[in-house]
Amino acid sequence: MEKRVLVPVADGSEELETVAIVDVLRRAGATVVVAGVKDVAISGSKGIKLIADAKVSDCLHELFDLIALPGGMPGAEHLRDSPELIALLKGQEGAGRLYAAICASPAIVLYPHGLLRDKRFTCHPNFVQGMPQGQVSAEGVVVQGNLVTSRGAGAAVEFALALVELLYDDEKVQEVRRGMAI
Repeated sequence: MEKRVLVPVADGSEELETVAIVDVLRRAGATVVVAGVKDVAISGSKGIKLIADAKVSDCLHELFDLIALPGGMPGAEHLRDSPELIALLKGQEGAGRLYAAICASPAIVLYPHGLLRDKRFTCHPNFVQGMPQGQVSAEGVVVQGNLVTSRGAGAAVEFALALVELLYDDEKVQEVRRGMAI
């Protein structure tokens, strides 16, 4: 069964996290739509240019099995400030479908919009201050119901493989791992 994934991006999104998510999920066979919150031409947090497939506004009436947010600053702030993206994320959570965030995005995007409510999560250590005590984990990847979070770029492939396992199964994860020689 085809799995559909939305990866929203903005100027300042972390390139390594974005590409790891997209690449690993496409290796697994998912249809991944990279969507800019404002434009399709993106300048990442390290100055690498990325071209999205669409704008988030083009995706408002589509259903996705997963919405996965890369981190990076100020990209996470741009994601946080997109009413269209927040509506998609709240719909995703409300329907019990998967949503995920890495690095700054759990703290910067999900937390202010109530999308971490009563859930255990992880994020980049630089963004832990002010987060609810007892909910933040130091683990590289945390799966809590339909929410998946990760610490940062160093865990990006592990994060993406966790997403593959939730969308498909362990057999698919092993297939992707073999193809990547890990």
